[in-house]
Amino acid sequence: MPQTQEKEGILFIISAPSGAGKTTLVNALIKDDPQLTLSVSYTTRARRPGEVDKVSYHFIDEQEFRDMADGGAFLEHARVFDHYYGTGRQWVLDRLSNRVDVLLEIDWQGAQQVRSNMPNTVSLFILPPSFQALEDRLCGRGDGPEQVRRRMEDARRELSHYGEYDYLIINEDFDAALAQLKAVIRAGRQNYPLHRHFFDEFARQLLEQAENIQ
Repeated sequence: MPQTQEKEGILFIISAPSGAGKTTLVNALIKDDPQLTLSVSYTTRARRPGEVDKVSYHFIDEQEFRDMADGGAFLEHARVFDHYYGTGRQWVLDRLSNRVDVLLEIDWQGAQQVRSNMPNTVSLFILPPSFQALEDRLCGRGDGPEQVRRRMEDARRELSHYGEYDYLIINEDFDAALAQLKAVIRAGRQNYPLHRHFFDEFARQLLEQAENIQ
C-alpha cells in the first residue's frame, strides 16, 4: 500500500431551528463516533442547572466576549436571543491540523461566516417533520408564551436558509435521522475535494508502482 500522509480533519457544520432535535442527534452521534469531536462554544448567557463550564459552554461576560471578538479569537460569532455565542478559532484549527474531525453546532449566521472563511466544510441542516411538530416540541419545554413566540419566529428565519447547506435531514424518526447523519459523516471522510492532497499523493504513488511493473 502506498505510504501517504494521513488526511487532515474535516470541519462539519450542523444547524437546525430550535426544537428540531439537533442537540439530541449530535449527542448520539458524538457518543458513537470517537473520531469526531464537538466544539464547545463561548456564550454570554447565564449557566443553566446541570451545565458545566468548559463542557457545556465556555461561560464568559459580554466585555470578555467583545474583547475576544475584536482580537479575532472567534471563527464565527453571533447574537442570538439577547446573548452572544462564538466558536474559538484556534481550538478548531489545532484539531483539524492534528487530523481530528470537528463538529460545529451553530446557527445559519455562524454557518455563513465559517463557510466564507473555510470553504472546505461539510454542512448539514436538520428539518422538523412539520412546523406543527416544531411548535409542539417548543411548547413542551415549559417555556413561557413570549419565549415560545420568539423561538417560533427564529425558527422561521432559520428554516429559510436550508438551501445554503450541503445535506438536509428530516428528523421525523430519530433512528433513521441518526443513521442518515452518520452516513453523511462517513461520506465526508471519503470526499475527494476535501482530501485532494491525500488522494492525489496516494494515486501518484499507485501510478509510480504501475510503471515499475514488468
